[in-house]
Amino acid sequence: VQLQASGGGLVQAGGSLRLSCAASGRTFSNYAVGWVRQAPGKERDVIAAISQSGDNLYYADSVKGRFTIHRDNAGNTVYLQMYSLRPDDTAVYFCAARVPGFFRYVYTTPRDYAYWGQGTLVTVSS
Repeated sequence: VQLQASGGGLVQAGGSLRLSCAASGRTFSNYAVGWVRQAPGKERDVIAAISQSGDNLYYADSVKGRFTIHRDNAGNTVYLQMYSLRPDDTAVYFCAARVPGFFRYVYTTPRDYAYWGQGTLVTVSS
């Protein structure tokens, strides 16, 4: 499966953005998906993940209550809606996917994922 992340940009603190992860090449509904971000000088962290079934979600504590992940299998797209953005949300955001071992599993570490998009930069100004 090929992944294409988009929707990043420059936004003021308190603003919102929606990131999209569009898939091609395989049936996206067969994959568990995560959003991973990498801030300057830091390691990659999974901040949100969604199961193949779509009914099991994971959020890192740093984004819980502000970000929402959901999937549109008919459109082969997973979204990350981001609200109340803060300067420390500034990072390159990647979408990643893998074939799950069970349809309700979510994966919370970057090494769990086999397929990666190219990343989209989100910059939050203070």
